Amino acid sequence: MQVEKDKVVSFHYRVSEEPGTEVESSHGREPMVFLFGHGGIIPGLEKAMAGHAAGDAFEAVVAPEEAYGKRREDFVQRVPKKYFRDGVHLKPGMVTSLNTRDGQRSVTVLKIGSSVVDVDLNHPLAGKTLSFAVEITDVRDASEEEIAHGHVHGPGGHH
Repeated sequence: MQVEKDKVVSFHYRVSEEPGTEVESSHGREPMVFLFGHGGIIPGLEKAMAGHAAGDAFEAVVAPEEAYGKRREDFVQRVPKKYFRDGVHLKPGMVTSLNTRDGQRSVTVLKIGSSVVDVDLNHPLAGKTLSFAVEITDVRDASEEEIAHGHVHGPGGHH
């Protein structure tokens, strides 16, 4: 069965920044599971999976525009320390969560003042070309409910 719209795809991956610094790997844990064609993973990786089948292994290089976007310099903001759960434990370079009107967002701490924190709202991988080593472990038909909800249910997905 081929990877195409409305199929549930399970896969292992290794992602590296160019040139070759590994950022993350799913090996050693359960494979990632998503509903193809519904925006569950970055667009460039999803496009690279199209037409593959269970058992396929391949590599894909994904440009920033098809991954986490270009880095935006206007995404650096000064935020009052009271908006952080862990305000007293913050350190420059640390990635933490910030509650925003759009929900929780990961931010990178740049500088800490006595009452404010300068943060970078860009995704840590924004502006980076990423290399993926992918192994597709399973492809199955999605249920009508999964398609209606736009995500996987059950093991590896939303319950």
